[in-house]
Amino acid sequence: MPVATSAQPFHSDGFPDQSDGQRVGVLLSHGFTGSPASMVPWGKHLAEHGFGVEVPRLPGHGTSWQDMNTTSWQDWYGELEQTFDKLRANCDQVVVGGLSMGGGLALKLAADRGSDVAGVMLVNAAVASSSKQLLAVPLLKRVIPSMPGIGDDIKKPGQEEYGYDRVPLRALGSMLTAWKEVRRDLPKVTQPILLFRSSVDHVVDPSSARIIASQVSSRAVEEHILENSYHVATLDNDAPTIFEESVQFVRRVTGP
Repeated sequence: MPVATSAQPFHSDGFPDQSDGQRVGVLLSHGFTGSPASMVPWGKHLAEHGFGVEVPRLPGHGTSWQDMNTTSWQDWYGELEQTFDKLRANCDQVVVGGLSMGGGLALKLAADRGSDVAGVMLVNAAVASSSKQLLAVPLLKRVIPSMPGIGDDIKKPGQEEYGYDRVPLRALGSMLTAWKEVRRDLPKVTQPILLFRSSVDHVVDPSSARIIASQVSSRAVEEHILENSYHVATLDNDAPTIFEESVQFVRRVTGP
């Protein structure tokens, strides 16, 4: 199935740090029904500072919601694992990050790969929800294929994340299963975490950030509240803050 031009992945080789000669990589994951477009500006900023960067397109994204309904969280996570392995083979250290569901998948990578992951960067990461409507998903997905989605939750005018305007329910059911896996493994996460959370988010409620901060085993969890952005903060008014803070974080957790 054709992939939208806006959904193309991003890659940059980066170059060794001049001070210690090591090559540092960063893997960034977009969110559920989103596309690499939401992460590419962040990735390009990191690449400009010399880091090797990978922003993959998760299976079923950037094509059609019908296509996404044929995929599962194992497919999305598998793509991240393969990309991580490629980046790790070419870099001395790797930091992982993600937006929304991508943040949850980044946490699972951190839990599964241990010391191979130097740090974790999260933007409005999703691992749970207090919405009672989600309780009906196991039944609804057997009856209807999709429902209206909440796209482009961005405060800044003129920005677009190029995601789907409908939520594929079989895929949604799979994401809810993934959340259980991620929450179960949170105590295995020991890496430093940089956590960004929008004060107003119409997609992910604050319960996810509370669960992450309270259940990981990381000694260093640095939280930043974004006061001028909605859910897709990587494209919103606070994006420069995310970009600059992440550069400093990557240097800090990969430094000698």
